[in-house]
Amino acid sequence: MAKDNKLALLTDYTQYLGLMPMAEDDVEASRRDRSATVSLFRKGQNAERPLPADGPHLERDVFTEAYPLTLFNPARVWESLNAVTLNGDTLAGNGLFTNPDENAAGPAFDILRTRISQAMAERGWRRIGITSPTHGCGKSFTAANLALSLARRPGSRTVLIDLDLRRPNLHTLLGLTPAGALRDFLDGSQPLESMFVRVGRTLAIGLNGEAASDAGDILHAPESKRAFEAMDVQLDPEIVVIDLPPALVSDDVIAMGDKIDAVVIVVDGTRSTARDIRACEALFEGRIPVMGIVLNRAQDRGLGRLRYGKG
Repeated sequence: MAKDNKLALLTDYTQYLGLMPMAEDDVEASRRDRSATVSLFRKGQNAERPLPADGPHLERDVFTEAYPLTLFNPARVWESLNAVTLNGDTLAGNGLFTNPDENAAGPAFDILRTRISQAMAERGWRRIGITSPTHGCGKSFTAANLALSLARRPGSRTVLIDLDLRRPNLHTLLGLTPAGALRDFLDGSQPLESMFVRVGRTLAIGLNGEAASDAGDILHAPESKRAFEAMDVQLDPEIVVIDLPPALVSDDVIAMGDKIDAVVIVVDGTRSTARDIRACEALFEGRIPVMGIVLNRAQDRGLGRLRYGKG
């Protein structure tokens, strides 16, 4: 990939690479050229999503056949979610932020959200998974800050879900208490309203309070796909940000192949290797489109020139 086709936004926290759309001719070229650092926006299947319709809000199990999902009114479902408030000090202590002006990584995350949201809208995509080659690369940090950035858009609807079922961590980063085990939502035994919380009017969060050693089995089950389809209808989000497990540790991410539209791979600038990136690309090849790569823990002494000054 040519150097001038890359977007490099360097901060003390995060460097974003290559979040630029590829021409269709370039897609096949990037597949042939395995030396490319990042191959972006590969052609993928655009699954049809059910369209929401206005109607009465029904409090019930999401898989009850007696009531078609199209009767749900998303605005009322959002109002039914338990409203929570995020603590700014807790977020800051965990590297998260709600005000981009107060953090060096803020502008980079805002540009990331814009590129992702525009690219997904062009393709009719809704669900973006955030993964990494191995543990400790900062995928949960990236997923949470991306969702917070997306949620700052007035009138938007963003959903953030912790699907790293073996090692759930989003609730710790956000300083929130999970309502229960997310597997109960995925298998249809608990309705969405009992598992998700709402931050303001633009962000809904599905937290997981119980580690699941059989995560792969849960994600392979047809009920989990139905749960995501139900969530799309009930909440009608523009974008669903999914904190996925590390890609090279288990089959959990591949099990999500029919439930997500694309993935972003987060790599650690201090520990991830080119071999890790190539292994992830090979794993997703022909299965899940790779939207781009985020390089976390990058350093750039010229950071100041990429930010607005105070005066």
